[in-house]
Amino acid sequence: MMEKLYAVDDIKKFVNDEEMALLYFSTNDCGICTTLLPKLEEMLLNYDKISSGHVSIDELPATSSEFSVFTVPTVLLFVEGKEVIREARFISMDILEEKIQKYYDLFFS
Repeated sequence: MMEKLYAVDDIKKFVNDEEMALLYFSTNDCGICTTLLPKLEEMLLNYDKISSGHVSIDELPATSSEFSVFTVPTVLLFVEGKEVIREARFISMDILEEKIQKYYDLFFS
């Protein structure tokens, strides 16, 4: 289950404290966001070393500009605090997992 993040400072700390961190940005009225979230959570069960956080832009609009998120859903993957993957709007789970697998293997194998 993704950790719900409620403050910009908490998100920054989360990204910087974890070796590999995935952030999922969504809004309450986004149907695709609601559908994608459980699929993403299920996929992440295969990657136990990735910490994941969920950010609602409705609840925390400042994150939009802080992380340059202008469309939802948006998935960001950080390795040691650096953004390495950004997928937004129409996200292919297959392509996303392929990219995540590549970084995961490089970092943890």
